Amino acid sequence: MPDTDVRLVWQVQALLGEGPVWLPDEGALRFVDIKRGRLHRHVPADGAQEATELGGQPSFIVPASDGSLVVGCGGQILSVEKNSAATSVLAEIPMSAHNRTNDATVDGQGRLWFGTMDDEERRPTGALWCLDRGVLHRMGGDAVVTNGPAISRDGQTLYHVNSGERTIWRFMIGDGPSLQDGEVFLQLTEADGYPDGVVLDSEDCLWVALWDGWGVRRYAPSGELLMTVALPCARVTKIAFGGTDLQTAYVTTARVGLDAAALAAQPLAGGLFAFEAPAAGRVLPAVRLGA
Repeated sequence: MPDTDVRLVWQVQALLGEGPVWLPDEGALRFVDIKRGRLHRHVPADGAQEATELGGQPSFIVPASDGSLVVGCGGQILSVEKNSAATSVLAEIPMSAHNRTNDATVDGQGRLWFGTMDDEERRPTGALWCLDRGVLHRMGGDAVVTNGPAISRDGQTLYHVNSGERTIWRFMIGDGPSLQDGEVFLQLTEADGYPDGVVLDSEDCLWVALWDGWGVRRYAPSGELLMTVALPCARVTKIAFGGTDLQTAYVTTARVGLDAAALAAQPLAGGLFAFEAPAAGRVLPAVRLGA
């Protein structure tokens, strides 16, 4: 596989860049900076770059069926107006005060699947949740730090990441909703770094961002490693596919926890990067609001 050219899109210097999502109606990429409480927007067509101060710890941002945005923030799921950033609460998550939301995705039925984690990264109090038309379901998958989830093209399979244990699980999605027949899809090693955000492309290959692993990897549904893309910083958090052909992979990164020497060695840490992927991604469905 020839080298893939990675380019810097925005030297945003995010403390903890996360949750990238492409919104075709805007022709824009949205993502968050969890630790700075910011929502970011990048428009490739004209180079526009915007930051909105939301406060708290927004960890993901996804589209909603009414044209607003759904944002996980601390212990809440918020509805955020695109233009004004006015918020309302869609759901309060019944969990420990030291927990917060982390990564998320949306399935073809408009259900929001998201993970929570211990913000102190010590206790296995994080879990996987599903918000289905206003009703919260706790789905299990207990972990100190959850990541993913990602859902296959046919809506039948869910990938769930236990980052601390470097394990990616695969489940079948049942009625209810429910998760069944869990199996370990990937077990990474210390040399690999930690699996962070994951996303599936149009060929149902799983892209894994590697925290302290300096890159992203693409795995076949069989678990075979197909591709590695190196990044110029260690803490890679997630990718999203965008552009008119959905074949530009945008990559968020972080600089949180890096000392002066590490930052000097990787001055682009916290930047937004992009490269051209071998397969297109898929547009994320909107969260279905109401009954």
